Amino acid sequence: MILWLKALHIVAVISWMAGLLYLPRLFVYHAEAGPASPQAATFKVMQFRLLTYIMRPAMIVVWLSGPLLAWQMGYLKDGWFWAKMLLVVGLTAAHGQMMVWHRELADDRTTRTPKFFRIANEVPTVLMILIVILVVVKPF
Repeated sequence: MILWLKALHIVAVISWMAGLLYLPRLFVYHAEAGPASPQAATFKVMQFRLLTYIMRPAMIVVWLSGPLLAWQMGYLKDGWFWAKMLLVVGLTAAHGQMMVWHRELADDRTTRTPKFFRIANEVPTVLMILIVILVVVKPF
C-alpha cells in the first residue's frame, strides 16, 4: 500500500508544481495583454481553471499524502524531513500569493509588471530544487 501512496504523492507533486511553474507565465502574458483586451479575458479563464481544477486539488493531495507517507516510512524524526516541510510551507505560501495575484488580475486592478511575474516565477523553481535535494540526499 505504501507504494500506491508514494505514487499518488508523486503524481500530486508533479501536478501542483506544473501549475506553480505555469501560472506565473500566464500572469506575464495577462499583464502584457492589458486589462481590456480579448486575450485578458482568455487568461482570466485559464488562470481560474488552472488554480481551481488542477493546482488546488493537487496541493490538497500533497498535504494529505505527504505527512501520511512520512509517518508510514518513519521520517517524522528526521531533520531533512522537517526542513523539507518548511519548504513545502513556502510552496503553499507561494500558491496563496498566486491566488491573490489571480484575483487582482481578474478584477483588472493589478499594478504588477510582466517583469515582476517573471521574477516571481523563479520562487517555486528554487523551492522545488531544494526540496528534491533534501528528499534524495537526506543530508541530515
